[in-house]
Amino acid sequence: MRFQLIGVNHKTAPVEVRERLAIPESRLPEACKRLSEHPAVAEGMIVSTCNRVEFIANMKNGNGDLREFLREYFETDLNQLETHLYEFREDEAVRHIFRVAASLDSMVVGESQILGQVKEAYATARAVGAIRAQLDQLLTRAFAVAKRVRTETAIGSSSVSVASVAVELAKKIFGTLNGKSVYLVGAGKMSELAARHLLAHGATSLFVANRTYDRAIRLAQQFDGQAIEFSRIYDTCDRADIVITSTGSPHFVFKREHGEKLMALRKNKPMFFIDIAVPRDVDPEMNKVDGLFVYDIDDLQQAVTSHVADRKKEAEKAEAIVAGEVEKFHARIQTLDVAPTIVSLQEHLETIRQAEIDRVRGRLGPMTAEQEMAVDALTRGIVNKIMHTPISTLKTAARDPESTTVIDLVRRLFNLHDNLRDNLHDNSPNEERKAAAAQSDREHVAKKSSGRGTERGSERGTERGPRN
Repeated sequence: MRFQLIGVNHKTAPVEVRERLAIPESRLPEACKRLSEHPAVAEGMIVSTCNRVEFIANMKNGNGDLREFLREYFETDLNQLETHLYEFREDEAVRHIFRVAASLDSMVVGESQILGQVKEAYATARAVGAIRAQLDQLLTRAFAVAKRVRTETAIGSSSVSVASVAVELAKKIFGTLNGKSVYLVGAGKMSELAARHLLAHGATSLFVANRTYDRAIRLAQQFDGQAIEFSRIYDTCDRADIVITSTGSPHFVFKREHGEKLMALRKNKPMFFIDIAVPRDVDPEMNKVDGLFVYDIDDLQQAVTSHVADRKKEAEKAEAIVAGEVEKFHARIQTLDVAPTIVSLQEHLETIRQAEIDRVRGRLGPMTAEQEMAVDALTRGIVNKIMHTPISTLKTAARDPESTTVIDLVRRLFNLHDNLRDNLHDNSPNEERKAAAAQSDREHVAKKSSGRGTERGSERGTERGPRN
């Protein structure tokens, strides 16, 4: 198990830092593929949301470092970002992923959206072949842990999300949403969620603008709203009291000059912008325009404080579940590490046994069935006694954090050729791997036996050959 995770989130980095590392949904497949193809990486995935950007990998060796990939992919010096980055390895990486999936690391503890986002990141990585063996097991288990936390605790009760917190903040600004007009810039899932909350709290009219006009139409139809072509947002946005932006634009959609124009059209009637996009859609300079109030994703953190106390006890229960699941996962992975070695050892020694019987059968002469059975039982008993101690040691090592050292030692002692870590990353069926390993052992032993026979034959030939 050589997991490494590097990332930034709402706790360690402000939005202006997170947006430098954010990867748009359209570029995520290509980024995952490049990650998995990096020389130090066996398999990997990327989670990029408004609150976090995380790079997760199963490294090929313990000395690998994901920082190398980040430097190459973003073509930047990480020294400026180092203070914002967090890193986890092995069990701590497992614990972090379990906590993220269970929404224990979210801005709003217990919100349900992050699990869906992690599942989408997992599906994207699998689709491009970036996830195969151990990461597949890790993420599958993470989803099960998240479900268990939801089932066994009340952490998800009174479910909230970034969108619902944004609505809550809007209510504090306006007092009520009754009769307010809302403009959604971006027709993604976050916008849809925001629309549901806004209409449920009294908003009466809804406008939707999106770069893909058909998506704007579909979302507007769901809520009896009006779709707007994206090119007309600056001419129509003044109709709204509240603007929620959530696009994938790499640049500001609204700048100060846009804000000044909107205030002129509204005759200085207040307007509230909630920017839940990363990278941000709204230039912070908009805040300097009288009558405009701009809040970004980090500003929503203040609205989260009221939820923390209520969920503290449930979060403690969830943390205990995660801690137990991390131990179980570690034990499972260690057992999986040991199993291929035990199988390889058994097959290797059995191949040697059969090869040695075949080699001496000619010298023993014809044997009866009883004699054949006696030789088979004798040699099998010897092999079983030889295997007993190393197999018992390996099984015990499966419960030990240092088991990798024991595995490597056993493999070197018995000259096992198929590399354990190659097996763990291999996608071929078990039977094919076993057959390949057995064939490799047979060829190796046959070569050795043949070599010894040739040497002895050469010696005899030299002794008996004619002297000059």
